Amino acid sequence: MKTIIEACVLGSFLISVTGAQEPVLRQGVSVEMAVASHAVETRSADGQDAAIVAITANGRVFAGIQPSEPSALSRLREKTVYVKADARAPYQTVLAVLDALHGKSVVLLSAPPETAARPGYVPPYGTKLIVSR
Repeated sequence: MKTIIEACVLGSFLISVTGAQEPVLRQGVSVEMAVASHAVETRSADGQDAAIVAITANGRVFAGIQPSEPSALSRLREKTVYVKADARAPYQTVLAVLDALHGKSVVLLSAPPETAARPGYVPPYGTKLIVSR
């Protein structure tokens, strides 16, 4: 009986420890995102299979870590695309990216709001957009 109780305690400890791990970091394009006070936690953007589009301050567009033209983004197969645009990115480039993603679910990622807890790992924050067809 004691062995069964020990096994249950050890199993629940392992589940709680492994469940609290931070996501594995993956290579990406660094941008300085704007702060949006209305953004919500968007942990799905950290998934290994998440489609991330980055727009840099100088207007370069990346699908994952590969340079891309905005028009080529319409070929992305994922239904949800996470867009992280530098706060200084040209507005016209952001519009071109959003236009290419019409018909998809788009989440515009932003820096965490001032009210977000910041010890250690801070999950991504974003705002879901509706890009009509």
